[in-house]
Amino acid sequence: MITCYLRYVIDPYQLEEFETYAKMWIPLVEKFGGKHHGYFLPSEGANNIALALFSFPGLAAYETYRADSMKDAECQAAFRYAADTRCIVSYERSFFRPVLS
Repeated sequence: MITCYLRYVIDPYQLEEFETYAKMWIPLVEKFGGKHHGYFLPSEGANNIALALFSFPGLAAYETYRADSMKDAECQAAFRYAADTRCIVSYERSFFRPVLS
């Protein structure tokens, strides 16, 4: 299993728009075989940092998801929504291997 960690720098004045964007992606990740662990929005501390975590069975499954998402109409609509609202300033993506009992 591989878990993708996304750290977003968001526009704090577009928090509602970012939350809408986040809610668009949760079912899309699951549509392509992933397990979404949720988005985490600012509460205390920095008001412009948000996180997301989701897992796939392995890196190959993640790569298939990425390729397929580029051709999917719902995913393209989510990408356009983020671009149109400018709710995301930047993001970084890292991958982790969970240790489970």
